[in-house]
Amino acid sequence: MLELKQIRESPELVQTRLQRRSAEYDLKPILELNRQQQELESARTRLQARSNEIGKLIGQKMQAGSDPKSPEIQSLKEEGNQIKTQLSELEPQEKEVKNKQLSFLLSFPNLPSESTPIGKSEQENVEIRRWGDEYLPKISNLLPHWEMGEKLGILQFNRAVKVAQSRFVNLVGAGAALERALISFMLDQQTAAGYLEVMPPALVNSQSLTGTSQLPKFAEESFKCEGDDLWLSPTAEVPVTNLYREEILDAASLPIHHCAYTPCFRREAGSYGKDTRGLIRLHQFNKVELVKIVHPETSQQEHESLVRDAEAILQALKLPYRVVELCTGDLGFGAAKCYDLEVWLPSSNTYREISSCSNFTDFQARRAGIRFREPGKKGTRLAHTLNGSGLAIGRTMAAILENYQQSDGTVKIPEALQPYLRREVL
Repeated sequence: MLELKQIRESPELVQTRLQRRSAEYDLKPILELNRQQQELESARTRLQARSNEIGKLIGQKMQAGSDPKSPEIQSLKEEGNQIKTQLSELEPQEKEVKNKQLSFLLSFPNLPSESTPIGKSEQENVEIRRWGDEYLPKISNLLPHWEMGEKLGILQFNRAVKVAQSRFVNLVGAGAALERALISFMLDQQTAAGYLEVMPPALVNSQSLTGTSQLPKFAEESFKCEGDDLWLSPTAEVPVTNLYREEILDAASLPIHHCAYTPCFRREAGSYGKDTRGLIRLHQFNKVELVKIVHPETSQQEHESLVRDAEAILQALKLPYRVVELCTGDLGFGAAKCYDLEVWLPSSNTYREISSCSNFTDFQARRAGIRFREPGKKGTRLAHTLNGSGLAIGRTMAAILENYQQSDGTVKIPEALQPYLRREVL
């Protein structure tokens, strides 16, 4: 969430940076609401002050021996009653204005960082580096991963439709074992890199989704449980970040680094017709997530190291990939800066996103109330939050099934996974 003070004091600057996102955001309504709120607060303060003053005057006059029924005291009491009536009328007005103001604030995305490349769409994203060209497949006529998975008998899409609907998959035998191996391998790698593993709830409440900015904007992309204020978590970013919601942390406890395996659930609203086959865009998928809560002064360095930690998984699996910095027009709603890792999928002759590593600066922390206190200093400061996939399991499996195909029709298991699967080929 943006800081209201910044909008009020520097509306032109905020407007300019929001426009870099290639969308129109009108600050006039929230500025008008803020003016109304300040007027209501000022009026309430004056009335409360006068009410207190009347109470003291009545008390002083009574102590001095004045008759409680004297015209002077009766007049003061009448004025006090009128003020109480006015205050009772102001309270709902002020509450309504504050709610409208909050609604506007929640609708604004984060401001892109000054270092984020300016552009209108993904076509203007900036490639930073590539890795693993020497591991590109050497054979031609590769099968797409869904065909290879069905040929090997490890992926079942039709039976998953029978159980649920389209965009689900049933993993069988070595497919289920490969999924489990990838989860264990990624968690082992990230805990060795210094992340503390957590296993959070798979259901999250509305306050949690609001804290990490999935609500209210992306409500249609999530699955809600009827009869409860609970949603299926779209990503471990939500429950893990919200473990610290409304907390004041000690500065000495920062940085906090967590990794978490969770199932993830998304409707993928607006994406129908795209990636309708295979493991790329499912309603349910597994993911290992990296989450950081850090001091603002270190968040830039923490972002770069987060990217390297996600890259380390692809390098260990020897999967070719590239790192792309998203331009302002393609930036996620809450991100100030974001790098995508895109793995090579030979069947489509392109790189596809397998991890988004975002720095949210204080955007999520302001929504979720995550603060820290430094010793010897007054007040508190907002922490910075970051996260990234380390990695999406299904997309990693898709990349393995395509990049590791052999001329004899088998799929080789990456060496790093062989100890987990106790086999060399699928």
